[in-house]
Amino acid sequence: MLIIPKEYIDFAKWDACVQRNSKGLIYATSAYLNAMTDNWSGLVINDYEAIMPLPWRKKWGIKYLYTPAFTQQLGLIGPYSINNTAILQTIADFVKYGDYMLNAANKPTHNTGKLTEKCNCILPLSTPYLHIMEGYSKPLVGYLKKAINNGLIYAEANINEAIDAYQSLYQERFETFVTEDYNHFKQLGLQLELTHHSFAKKVTDKEGNVMAYGMFLNDSKRIYNLMPTTLPAGRKLFAMHFLIDCLIKEHAEQPLLLDFEGSDHPGIRQFYEHFGSQNEPYSLWHFNQLPWPLRYFKK
Repeated sequence: MLIIPKEYIDFAKWDACVQRNSKGLIYATSAYLNAMTDNWSGLVINDYEAIMPLPWRKKWGIKYLYTPAFTQQLGLIGPYSINNTAILQTIADFVKYGDYMLNAANKPTHNTGKLTEKCNCILPLSTPYLHIMEGYSKPLVGYLKKAINNGLIYAEANINEAIDAYQSLYQERFETFVTEDYNHFKQLGLQLELTHHSFAKKVTDKEGNVMAYGMFLNDSKRIYNLMPTTLPAGRKLFAMHFLIDCLIKEHAEQPLLLDFEGSDHPGIRQFYEHFGSQNEPYSLWHFNQLPWPLRYFKK
């Protein structure tokens, strides 16, 4: 068991481990980590039998784990428990402080810090669209009828335009995200588009005015709903309801999950639940093993 700097990681073996494990999500791939982190190292068990990405920064000369922008879950990936004493000790030898997103398969039991459960809404897409639609709430069915009557149109969109719209409308909500984060995500989106692992959609009115955007990543397991953006005029027309429904119809009967990416916000969570989504909880892990007196400056 080793912690390896990214410069020495075998990315092909790393990404193969992410690919073959059900909770190995796109955020843990080498392309995502290289694009979105300041620095990262990887905990590697045996010949990449299991891995754990460790994004880190330094402050006052102290290395700490952090959650990169637009990164929902990382955690231990592979046939080992996060409670393995050797794993926990290896992490503790590497870093003494951090806020780190585990994945849904990681269920810590040791008293190693504070755990905060987070909501993640997912929807299986493997069945026919009409079967999926049976799980829609009655209000959603009504909203979709109104959206169709409004003459909305679902179409391909430009990735940069979708990200720009999200940043313009929602940047104030995410004060820790800076322009550089959005620029890095644009570069990642365009890079992944070349291998068909990212795409953007939009909804327009009959005159071609954009009412909503969706920016998505995808792999062999999931479609990730990273940047849903509803423009003010689109709210009255139920444009985002329409966009998500069209996306579901487009990808129905595929062995994928639609990963709504949240949310702990009651209103957003309720919106996703209208589509029949289920909660797949994961945890934010906060730990502080800094020596006295530093630990009391960093709660």
